[in-house]
This record gives sequence, structure tokens and C-alpha cells, in this order.
Amino acid sequence: MSEHKSGSGYDITPLDAETIESLAGDLSEEERRILLNHGTEAPFCGTLLDNKLDGVYACRLCGLPLFTSRHKFESGTGWPSFHSPFDKEHLAYIRDTSYGMIRTEIRCARCGGHQGHVFPDGPPPTGQRYCLNSASLEFFPEGEDIPQKS
Repeated sequence: MSEHKSGSGYDITPLDAETIESLAGDLSEEERRILLNHGTEAPFCGTLLDNKLDGVYACRLCGLPLFTSRHKFESGTGWPSFHSPFDKEHLAYIRDTSYGMIRTEIRCARCGGHQGHVFPDGPPPTGQRYCLNSASLEFFPEGEDIPQKS
């Protein structure tokens, strides 16, 4: 399969099932439940909720950069929230009708790992609120290399 690069220069070629399963071997039970089975962590308990450091939030499973601290805001919902992604091509948007609601699920475009949901009630400039599970993300302080896992 040929490599597909995003506008920001990252490889977003979808990973095969064997590679995803291999990468999942490094996840905790909770991270597996959320990333691979579309779970949700309890509000106000995620390790990245109160993170105020400058840097990049990458997919915990494959390392693709998904959000930056520049776009993070305090939503009061109990989950890390962002008004914009690192690169829109790094996310897949899926209609989610579970639990009697109509929402938009967001997944990593490279590995398909569940990240959370996006809602149309965020602040300017986008009006979007990307509501994430801390367990789905890995934080890299500004200036630190983000390893692409495969």
C-alpha cells in the first residue's frame, strides 16, 4: 500500500488489523476499552483534563498528532476539549446514534481508535467542541518528537 500524507505532512495511511492489534498490546485495559471498543471514561477523572502545558495531543494507539494545546479550552464538561483539530485529515467523522442520541464520533484517521465526539456548541473561531477521552491521547510537550508507531 502506498503512503498517504496529510496536508501537514504526516502519514495517514490506514493501518491494517494486524498492526493495530500489535500496537494495542501496549495499552492498558481501560485504554483498550475506550480506543478499540468506543468506550468513554468517567468525567473529571482523565489525566489530561487539567493539563496546561504547551504541546501536542497524539493518538495513544498510533501516535498521529490530533490536537494542540493552542486549541484547548475549559468546557466544564469533565473531558479535555478543543475547538479545532491539529489537521482535519487526521480525524474520521462517524455518525453515532447510540444511547438514543445523534452525535458525531471522532476516530483517528490512521488507526481508527475512538477519541470521543464533536459537538456544535464550542467557542469561536469554529463553534465546535471536540470532547476527548484522556485515555485515547498521549501528550507530547512542545519541541518533543512525536514517534509515529507502526
